[in-house]
Amino acid sequence: MSLFDSAPLPSSPEVDGKRPLAERLRPERLEDFVGQQHILGPGKPLRMQIERDHLQSLILWGPPGTGKTTLARLIARRTKSEFVPFSAVLSGIKEIKAVMADAERLRRAGRRTLVFVDEIHRFNKAQQDAFLPYVEDGTIVLIGATTENPSFEVITPLLSRSRVLVLEPLTKDEIVSILKKAAKAEKLPAKRLPAKSIDLLAELSGGDARVALGNLELALQLSKGTITTEVVNTAAQKRVPGYDKNGENHYNLISAFIKSMRGSEPNAALYYMARILQAGEDPKFIARRMVIFASEDIGLASPAALTLAVSTFQAVERIGMPECQYNLYHCALTLAKCQKSRDAASAMHAAQTAAREFPDLPVPLHIRNAPTKLMKDLGYQKDYKWEADFQHEKGFLPPELRDFKLL
Repeated sequence: MSLFDSAPLPSSPEVDGKRPLAERLRPERLEDFVGQQHILGPGKPLRMQIERDHLQSLILWGPPGTGKTTLARLIARRTKSEFVPFSAVLSGIKEIKAVMADAERLRRAGRRTLVFVDEIHRFNKAQQDAFLPYVEDGTIVLIGATTENPSFEVITPLLSRSRVLVLEPLTKDEIVSILKKAAKAEKLPAKRLPAKSIDLLAELSGGDARVALGNLELALQLSKGTITTEVVNTAAQKRVPGYDKNGENHYNLISAFIKSMRGSEPNAALYYMARILQAGEDPKFIARRMVIFASEDIGLASPAALTLAVSTFQAVERIGMPECQYNLYHCALTLAKCQKSRDAASAMHAAQTAAREFPDLPVPLHIRNAPTKLMKDLGYQKDYKWEADFQHEKGFLPPELRDFKLL
């Protein structure tokens, strides 16, 4: 028996009722799909490809709950393709080869296979390589879903054979629309689920439809009567920030924090730092970045900024969370308001460039150390005077760099 021949087990209303609400409400028609109009709207390339049945392999990149799996299923249904879901967590090379063998048999029979790989970024290079020949010769249409930047997580040959589509977090209005459809499907009257509770569920979802529906489902379990905003808050608990210490959003938020300070925008800097801290980032990481920033972006404009940043790092080490947040906000606010100067950073880069291009130039005799009479007789330290601000007539750089300016 092949992987395609295994018939689904019979279902029943009781069994279906135990499936998660988000799974039960998964749309079955492309027209019912909510969101991502920048790629699925009328006249958009993906919509046209689907309608004309001209599919190509895709990498769907976006945060959780934005419809990656649903979209892949709908594409397969609309184009009458055999849909094979594949988990990068549970599958390996052996499973890939088995699926590809079945897909090849179907291709010879005139049927197309759409292989959907969830969390494709979890596949290693060898596993991703295993898909290449089958994608290239058209045996399968591959749709990979990832929450990570495919530039870093998907091998270049596979990227070059696929089209990367960026899915965006759903808007609040789109989440409200999904929740209203859920209320209708579950036959919930407005008295049971008021508009203000729907609004709060959407607000707390963070653009994730699965979170919104999961919170609604829990709220229904917590209250047999009206789903009040208090019930919603209890069900939702705390909104988990979209932040992964090793993921792209980590770097995006840190970048926004640094750029806001560099642009002398304290409001933005403090907002991004608050998000980073609330996501559980090590406060020493933020303090280290501010120590670097104090020299790189403020430098000579306010040398005391470095002292403040170093003191902040020491305070963070000794005090810890949550009290050290006072020190972090104090420092970030000061750095954002300081005048900026890149002179120190520019001089550093210029000096490094000169040292790389001229690594072997001899030190001029007149500024060399002269601990012996022989060295003095040879011209070491000639005409040099031990005076503050003494400027030797021959300068301090080798002749080849006489006109070289760091500042």
